[in-house]
Amino acid sequence: MAAAGTVAGPAGPEPMPSYAQLVQRGWGSALAAARGCADCGWGLARRGLAEHAHLAPPELLLLALCALGWTALRSAATSRLFRPLAKRCRLQPRDAAKMPESAWKFLFYLGAWSYSTYLLFGTDYPFFHDPPSVFYDWKTGMAVPRDIAVAYLLQGSFYGHSIYATLYLDAWRKDSVVMLIHHVVTLVLIISSYAFRYHKVGILVLFLHDISDVQLEFTKLNVYFKSRGGSHHRLHALAADLGCLSFSLSWFWFRLYWFPLKVLYATSYCSLRSVPDIPFYFFFNALLLLLTLMNLYWFLYIVAFAAKVLTGQVRELKDVREYDTAEALSPKPSKAEKPLRNGLVKDKRF
Repeated sequence: MAAAGTVAGPAGPEPMPSYAQLVQRGWGSALAAARGCADCGWGLARRGLAEHAHLAPPELLLLALCALGWTALRSAATSRLFRPLAKRCRLQPRDAAKMPESAWKFLFYLGAWSYSTYLLFGTDYPFFHDPPSVFYDWKTGMAVPRDIAVAYLLQGSFYGHSIYATLYLDAWRKDSVVMLIHHVVTLVLIISSYAFRYHKVGILVLFLHDISDVQLEFTKLNVYFKSRGGSHHRLHALAADLGCLSFSLSWFWFRLYWFPLKVLYATSYCSLRSVPDIPFYFFFNALLLLLTLMNLYWFLYIVAFAAKVLTGQVRELKDVREYDTAEALSPKPSKAEKPLRNGLVKDKRF
């Protein structure tokens, strides 16, 4: 389906809609697009891929090599940095086994979110303040700015690594299956949005999601460090409590407020105004809607955990993603960190 050409946007930023406007306009646009699609099917999909997808084999190879690089870097950081740090700080065996995973993710998401923040607020890109502008100048095969291409390479390769890590490195939790689906959906969105040159909205999606991961891993690290050396450290306990509160608020604000009203509104409604025959409209919006549903799924976990804290069922903040801890169940240790746990159990200091 060939695009009919882009339409210039208004002179100034468009006001952010309400939830009601998102549903009304987005649903109306989707229904109108479905009624107006006379030849929808596999034939249209194949033509759309041939005409609009621009992804060279060397780019895919570089993505795969970088994913392997992340895996090797995590292994080196775990053995040379995180495990020695856990031992030096005399973390409890259970916490020492989980700390490397959180430390690794914290460092990555902090760097990734900082770079996305720079792109959105330290450059001339207007995507955050004017989300509909992501489609104003869209063209098939348009050049991807180098700074955005770097962000895509780093994020895409990391999520490729994360699929492997969830299966073979990370601790298995109640929501690990959903986490695995999340990583697959995110990787598909990153690769396909790059190929179809929807990279502008992609940067906005990454920015709105990474901040919650930064706060989550920060909170978990402070949970692990508050009992180091066999004594209670009030500063880490306070940081964990504040981090949990900040994480909960930012999850709602970034992922359930800004994400639908900025991203979904732009992709479901504004995209068709700017590019009437925009390719793979339903495919991308379906994946973004699935991402929204997963965000809502995890938010229900957060609310349930907060309710247990407020009602006294949980007296002490533990791992904010390991909901089994509230029921005194022991989660499976990370496969990569099992040797660390075994070694620390044998250490008489513990």
